[in-house]
Amino acid sequence: MEPLKGLILSGGAGTRLRPITHTSAKQLVPVANKPVLFYGIEALVEAGIEEIGIIIAPETGEEIREAAGDGSAFGARITYILQDEPAGLAHAVLTARDFLGDAPFVMYLGDNLLADGLRGLVATFRAEEPDALILLTPVSDPQSYGVAELDGEHVVRLVEKPKDPPSNLALVGVYLFSPAIFAASEALEPSWRGELEITEAIQGLIDQGRSVRSEVVTGWWKDTGQLADMLEANRLVLEEVETRIEGEVDERSRVEGRVVLEPGATLRRSVVRGPAVIGAGARIEDAYIGPYTSIGDGVRICRSEVEHSIVLAGSVVEDLGTRMEASLLGRNVKLTRSDGMPKTLRLLVGDSCEIEMVK
Repeated sequence: MEPLKGLILSGGAGTRLRPITHTSAKQLVPVANKPVLFYGIEALVEAGIEEIGIIIAPETGEEIREAAGDGSAFGARITYILQDEPAGLAHAVLTARDFLGDAPFVMYLGDNLLADGLRGLVATFRAEEPDALILLTPVSDPQSYGVAELDGEHVVRLVEKPKDPPSNLALVGVYLFSPAIFAASEALEPSWRGELEITEAIQGLIDQGRSVRSEVVTGWWKDTGQLADMLEANRLVLEEVETRIEGEVDERSRVEGRVVLEPGATLRRSVVRGPAVIGAGARIEDAYIGPYTSIGDGVRICRSEVEHSIVLAGSVVEDLGTRMEASLLGRNVKLTRSDGMPKTLRLLVGDSCEIEMVK
């Protein structure tokens, strides 16, 4: 088998994470202070795949180019492929055909996170050489997903959002394909959504008698397209952090548990209870930062409590008078309270907002 290439889909609009994604690609929203997209690039490189194409949309493509660059920072070579319209995953495969050539490839949805990476999947694909290897995970509501019907590890049938699911195993956003997927995609008609569906292309391979294999996710998997999933992914990634204190902690502050304090970050009269990440240049004063919190670069948090939240770069949180939890604040947000009863805040706040909590 010739070397695999990687194809990362990074063109979705991110409507479920608005207003954050009005001004930023959803794949660049950070988990544990690193853009979700970068985890996918790193997973491909760690699996030995260095030729990576990234599908981009006209609206967010330039931002993604600027963030990921030519790939050299990851040990990869990145080619950007413009998909003019969001016409489905199989359409994305056809759009990338010139880049992919006759190489087998991994297709990875850019807003997905996998705990165990791709190395095992790639090894299985190389050893068994099927025309498709799909990744599955058990879900409690298979009616909401593309679901696989299996005979052992062989996939017999794929059903999109079935009313009567044949199993509880849903497709995860990772697929490995031989070049046979091109002809199967070309044979498709648009679905009711107006898209060329990858599930239908894989079903085409099955109908042709080609080998379609499956593996079940062993660790966790997250699609970070919604706030709750972003926060859960942040929690899961932070579970793996190891303490690294490169910022400044004064004698009246405490760092408890596993905490990363990046260079230039300062703690004054504050408590940080990990797992947590505090970005470069952040200022934490008279504050409490609780577990499962990611504080971006240059953030200032004063006289406030923040827990199980993501605060993006340049934001300010001051004088809340209550604990902020389960929240995602965009870049350069200012969040303050002048007075009021202590109540829990649950917020999804877009970039460059200013919010003052009043009576």
